[in-house]
Amino acid sequence: EIPPCSANSAYRKVRDRSSYAFALISVAAVIEISDGEARDIRIALGGRAPKPWRAPRAEEMLRGKPLSPDLIRQAAERELEAAKPLEGNAFKIGLATRTMAAVVGELAGEIA
Repeated sequence: EIPPCSANSAYRKVRDRSSYAFALISVAAVIEISDGEARDIRIALGGRAPKPWRAPRAEEMLRGKPLSPDLIRQAAERELEAAKPLEGNAFKIGLATRTMAAVVGELAGEIA
């Protein structure tokens, strides 16, 4: 018998203008909730590097715990705390933090 669980996924692309296809930041996430806790979570960021970037620090902080808005925000901040922006793109750190927290928070709310 398979224990009751639920998994949801989401992708959000933040662009400068709707006419541009290139994302300033994108976030893809999959969360599996079981017994009220994030049994598994996978988060990937786009627009941060030349290729999609997993968010292992945030995933580790959230995995196995009940998701709350504060914990989600702290995990997003932790993931990006060591980021070193290039000239002219420091705004992406805050944008990525907020977008990651919004996507994970949305999924946690849909499942809870």
